[in-house]
Amino acid sequence: MPAQITNYQCPACTGPLHFVGSSGRLECDYCGSSYSVQEIEALYAAKEAAAAAASQHGAAAVQQAQENYTDWSAGMRAYNCPSCGAELICDETTAATSCPYCGNPTVVPGQVSGLKKPDLIIPFKLDRESALAALKKHYHGKPFLPKAFTEKNHIEEIKGVYVPFWLYSGSADADVTFEATRSHVRETSRERIITTEHYQVLRSGSVAFENVPVDASTKMPDDHMDSIEPYDYSELTGFSTAYLPGFLADKFDVDSDASRGRAEERCKESALQAISSTVVGYETCVPLSSEVRVHPQKPKYAMMPVWLLSTRWNGQNYLFAMNGQTGKLVGDLPVDKKRFWLRFATIFAPLAAVLSLLFLR
Repeated sequence: MPAQITNYQCPACTGPLHFVGSSGRLECDYCGSSYSVQEIEALYAAKEAAAAAASQHGAAAVQQAQENYTDWSAGMRAYNCPSCGAELICDETTAATSCPYCGNPTVVPGQVSGLKKPDLIIPFKLDRESALAALKKHYHGKPFLPKAFTEKNHIEEIKGVYVPFWLYSGSADADVTFEATRSHVRETSRERIITTEHYQVLRSGSVAFENVPVDASTKMPDDHMDSIEPYDYSELTGFSTAYLPGFLADKFDVDSDASRGRAEERCKESALQAISSTVVGYETCVPLSSEVRVHPQKPKYAMMPVWLLSTRWNGQNYLFAMNGQTGKLVGDLPVDKKRFWLRFATIFAPLAAVLSLLFLR
């Protein structure tokens, strides 16, 4: 495995290149040149091969250095920045980062090579400013959000991260038994008669599913990753490290076998919903029993774009996640308890007065 990192430098001025979602190209901040992913891939193919060969000669030295680390370094790795030579320490699952000294975006090719190389990627489409704008919009219209949170609060960290996902496809067979009812009303001069008919409804069917996503990183909160779905899969493309400069990227630390359970539960729920939608013409429909058999195919390993924004307020951490392709943002917000109870009192007091008048009559 290569034990060095590679960045993409502008062929015109050697400045660092970074991927820009709005243009879909790698751009240079220094001379303004831009290149397609295919152009940079072709240009750097030979360079990456040479780096991989050179790394084999230094593998023994790197291994010896890692063995000399104390316990605090467990799960960490060291690399040298190819631009300024600084030693970089990062998590062993990090696939892309930036040098804190020279600022050059860097890629760790060994983290995405071989069996660990992703199959697909959705490139970032929205930039940092879009994420900040989405967060401000998220604040708007929240009556119980403390004013101090929006006026004095400053985002402590914002980063674009390619999050690893497993995409599952396959089919599910379902057998479901429902209890359904249908009512008839008959009125006479003296009474109103309601007759309720009960039916047992059986349904069997097969539902195909494609690219059901499950995030494969323990660092990412599952509820946030689920909530910013869906992604537009029409923009899935073959993976290339040329999309990574300028963003962070982690390889998976939850394998496909461990993630399969979550995917199958989602498929079962979708299959039951699809089967239930075929039971029509009844007033009520309740499933009594069900059996769903999921037949998954081999999952695909994909990278999805996510903007993470974090802040700390009143001693509590708040994390927001935004879909880097669609702009959908989620995150918890603090509640001003005084404003909440004041609003509750303004609504409840008049209601209580009306109710008391009614009961006193």
